[in-house]
Amino acid sequence: MKKLFLSTVVLVAITFSVNAQSFALGVKAGAIGTKIDGESFESGYKLSYQGGAFAEFDLLGKIGVQPELLFSQTSSKTVSGTSGSVLTSGLNANTAFTLSYLSIPVLLRYNFAKFFTLNVGPQYGILLNKSSDLKTNGESAFKSGDVSGVLGLQFHLSSLRVYGRYVIGLNNISDVSSSGSWKSQQLELGVGLKVL
Repeated sequence: MKKLFLSTVVLVAITFSVNAQSFALGVKAGAIGTKIDGESFESGYKLSYQGGAFAEFDLLGKIGVQPELLFSQTSSKTVSGTSGSVLTSGLNANTAFTLSYLSIPVLLRYNFAKFFTLNVGPQYGILLNKSSDLKTNGESAFKSGDVSGVLGLQFHLSSLRVYGRYVIGLNNISDVSSSGSWKSQQLELGVGLKVL
């Protein structure tokens, strides 16, 4: 599935670059509030970060595409319990952890005002670390991929970009059979700089 998704992203990017009316490349970084919904995790958002690169292809007047390649983190903590206790999901209780992802959003851009752009589209995250310390038997607790939906607003002035987004996980990221469903959520706020 990863190879198919990445191949599709590359094909779409090449197609749009050939037909694009304008093209830009840039870098971006930001703070993100992350949480994992599921009975094994504390509620509330934890502060993490992201950084990477983006491209902008404007196609038909106000419509365009914005693919990105981001390193992002998701931080959370399992629910409290006696030190060393094991939750019904098989996870160690009261354990803080951070998941690192290579995130690939491919967003539709709609330039609805002079300085504002609406972004919406899918995102695929490739898990870079397995956090095996969460499970009592040392196995991984999370699947290797996460599919999400993205909705955001971006302010742009010359080369500067300021963005805010909401990202919601669409699939179960649990690799534990007895855990129920775990889904990720993110609130993102950051800045970008067009360099080309």
